Amino acid sequence: PWGLRRLAPLVLLCAFAKGPQGRISGLRVRYVVLVWLGVFAGSWLVYVHYSSYSELCRGHLCQVVICDQYRKGIISGSICQDLCELHTVEWRTCLSPVPGQQVYSGLWQEKEVTIKCSIEEALNDKDRPEAAARQELVLFDKPTRGTSIKEFREMTLSFLKANLGDLPSLPALVGQVLLMADFNKDSRVSLAEAKSVWALLQRNEFLLLLSLQEKEHASRLLGSCGDLYLTEGVPHGSWPWATLPPLLRPLLPPAMHRALQQWFGPAWPWRAKIAIGLLEFVEELFHGSYGTFYMCETTLANVGYTATYDFKMADLQQVAPEATVRRFLQGRRCERSADCTYGRDCRAPCDRLMRQCKGDLIQPNLAKVCELLRDYLLPGAPAALREELGKQLRTCTTLSGLASQVEAHHSLVLSHLKTLLWKEISNTKYS
Repeated sequence: PWGLRRLAPLVLLCAFAKGPQGRISGLRVRYVVLVWLGVFAGSWLVYVHYSSYSELCRGHLCQVVICDQYRKGIISGSICQDLCELHTVEWRTCLSPVPGQQVYSGLWQEKEVTIKCSIEEALNDKDRPEAAARQELVLFDKPTRGTSIKEFREMTLSFLKANLGDLPSLPALVGQVLLMADFNKDSRVSLAEAKSVWALLQRNEFLLLLSLQEKEHASRLLGSCGDLYLTEGVPHGSWPWATLPPLLRPLLPPAMHRALQQWFGPAWPWRAKIAIGLLEFVEELFHGSYGTFYMCETTLANVGYTATYDFKMADLQQVAPEATVRRFLQGRRCERSADCTYGRDCRAPCDRLMRQCKGDLIQPNLAKVCELLRDYLLPGAPAALREELGKQLRTCTTLSGLASQVEAHHSLVLSHLKTLLWKEISNTKYS
């Protein structure tokens, strides 16, 4: 209403302006109206940006909750002293995708790091002291006092079996978990250490990082305190508009996304090198040491890279173990395939006769990645390569069914793509 009242006199001036002088006045009025609308739109964008920022970025609350639990002796970890007493963990840019998942770039021991923690419990309650108390009771409730190291080992093994599957390699992973818990290397795991590492295991990305630590395309874990953890520095984003507030991103049409990628993204040969790393990551997820993993949100937002343009997975939140996806789908009631969706795009067919989801995914990792690479690689590709590259990517996107059923075919398609890209950039500065 206030805006309309301010605009009304300008509209009246346009309506009653006559003659040459009137036309000039009308042009001025229209100019003023356009400027006013521009200021209004700019103010709205600024308001949306800062309101979403204040909603998404609550790292201070995360630190308060974690340090409160640390001072009470409930949790521990390798960076607790630096975070809560020495204050040498520096929080920098907020990168949080949703309010419950706090993500910040930071600095620790003169290294660029990423700081990650979750504050769902604290955010779901307006009364902060009660929220902190519930965080203590719910998040750090296991194991209980009196649990032996043998019981904790069995408890961890059961958890990993439920989430990764019954694999012969799991005892080795349990050993890694216990070594991480014993951060002070005193050859024992205290209750606070056990509570902290158990809380960390409940975080999907932490479990994935732990399972993929030997893979070069996943970020390296550097330290933790309670369920807060640090990984190596934030990779560069492959999409220039990823820094926009999440509320504004849907307003940009797909054509604008592609144009921004071409204008501001890496040069095509660098994109080819990043794409080769992404294809290698798909290989790493397939039949690895700790089972098979599915990419359940395949977007450019997750395509990161280092200063030397080596691919790094920017976010593992939507990568899921096969056992977890199968457990979610098993016996799930459905009317159509859309009802059988885990995450954003891990979809299984619906048996309409039984009205239950089947266990096999419709589209494997490789097909989804190739679909992504069509928009990422074809624009700006060398003319001599574009036709063959387009053909290879089209073949790749038609792959269907579980990779285990057509393993040889998937491997062949993936190998052809990598060879095609590598041949184009090998023996150049881009290799």
